[in-house]
Amino acid sequence: MTDGSIKLVVLDMAGTTVADGGLVEQAFSRAAERLGVEPGSDDHAKKLDYVRATMGESKITVFRALFGDEDIAQRGNAAFESAYAELVDGGRCAPLPGAAETIGKLRDEGRTVVLTTGFSRVTQDAILDALGWQDIADLTLCPADAGRGRPFPDLVLAALLRTGAADDVREIAVAGDTSYDMLCGRRSGASVVAGVLTGAHDEAALRGAGATHVLASVAELPRTIAGFTGFAAADGFGAAAGAGQQR
Repeated sequence: MTDGSIKLVVLDMAGTTVADGGLVEQAFSRAAERLGVEPGSDDHAKKLDYVRATMGESKITVFRALFGDEDIAQRGNAAFESAYAELVDGGRCAPLPGAAETIGKLRDEGRTVVLTTGFSRVTQDAILDALGWQDIADLTLCPADAGRGRPFPDLVLAALLRTGAADDVREIAVAGDTSYDMLCGRRSGASVVAGVLTGAHDEAALRGAGATHVLASVAELPRTIAGFTGFAAADGFGAAAGAGQQR
């Protein structure tokens, strides 16, 4: 039977726990140029606006929406991942202040922490390697591990299924910097869906997408979770299930 506390914390990476510093936009611009999109052109500006609006979404999905043709989308995504990896390898990747400490504190409190991303596994691993974060979380997931990327709930639900850390989706907290992170969290049934102001989207966008909390940074998340008073099993389902297990 659940006690209504947060057991599983699902955190986004770029813009939430990892400083983005415009790397996504720079990598996209390099990839788009390789596909024939002229830097500084109206077409480039429109496509970059779309990238900004869909921050947090699986990158291959973004390229499919922008270029239509599957072959072009695949080539564009590969070019993006390559460009992003080059930027990471060049020392352009850093943790956001307090992120590592936050993850450590949450785990010390007995909560399971999962890091998620809209990047491919190769790029996610490159970021983790650059930061020395290979073992910082209980699990790391990318869209290919879950089925669909954000804004679908698959990443959060995959975190629950892979870890078995919670008995109820309401025992989950999700944190991210984009509206798609918020949609993913709300659609998963998480009780705490916290937007952070260290990345792509502002407070209005985060709240508009369903954020239950908006924080200055992920460093405020442990206090937010500690202040969560839990949910009531008003329908009695939790009690009934618990009783059934005791038979």
